[in-house]
Amino acid sequence: MSALKVPEGLVDFSVPGAGKPCQTWYKVVGDLQSGTRPLVCLHGGPGCSHHYLLSIADLTSLYGIPTIFYDQIGNASSTHLPEKNGDASFWTIELFLDELDNLLSKLGVQDDYDLLGQSWGGMLGACHAARQPTGLKRLILADSPSDMRLFVEAANLLRTRLPQDVQDALNKHETDGTTDSEEYEAAVEVFYSRHLCRLNPMPEELVTSLEWIKKDPTVYLTMNGPSEFHVVGTLKDWDIDDDAHKINARTLLINGRYDEAQDSTVEPFFREIPKVKWVTFAESSHVPQWEERERFMEIVGNFLRAK
Repeated sequence: MSALKVPEGLVDFSVPGAGKPCQTWYKVVGDLQSGTRPLVCLHGGPGCSHHYLLSIADLTSLYGIPTIFYDQIGNASSTHLPEKNGDASFWTIELFLDELDNLLSKLGVQDDYDLLGQSWGGMLGACHAARQPTGLKRLILADSPSDMRLFVEAANLLRTRLPQDVQDALNKHETDGTTDSEEYEAAVEVFYSRHLCRLNPMPEELVTSLEWIKKDPTVYLTMNGPSEFHVVGTLKDWDIDDDAHKINARTLLINGRYDEAQDSTVEPFFREIPKVKWVTFAESSHVPQWEERERFMEIVGNFLRAK
């Protein structure tokens, strides 16, 4: 078998108000000229990086599906804008939708592509799909909430099941405004070990993505907040309730039994999207592409290749 092509590069992205030239970094695994529809992968955060999605490139080696990864503007190998920290008028969903459209066009796949959005990437992907782009054929919303208020509600319920000393540390630092403390981070890690990734140790790729948020928290703090359950950023009231029914691409919903994206946060997608299937991974939390890697690839691969 010939070695997989793995080109990477930068595409220019014009951002009014950025005050400087911006670029989006991307990586393609496989051959975009193969005749097989590519899968574009949108990472979470917001303000994370592509690394923890790289296991999805298994689809290329298993089924010949080209996979496209990219770092959204604001972190990792794309343009950083720390001077825009806290600027709610700059860090908008529209910015990231424009970036996605720009990337699809620059890579020449805008007329025929599939999309996988994970966590925040699924929120972004759902907004993109609701605009009914003609080139989008299949949509995968993985571990993504339809409503951030439902997401916070579910996360806070999971939080009540943490050890009492962990809950006390979370409450103390959120009340005191010291969520940048080591004790708060350690308490959040306990939550992550149950509801973000149940593998111990975590995959290096996931660790890398989380480290990028620490290196440059601009986007995450502005749009989300200091943690998954203390959401005080611009996304705190986001939902897609009025637009989910407009998604006309065939859609696969994914979440894990122990996922911070609990069933209650996914159900509105299932209720509103016309052509939809929902699979819950019994042994996974928020990253079944690692926690149940083989089954994930089988289910996603079959969905993408079905007639």
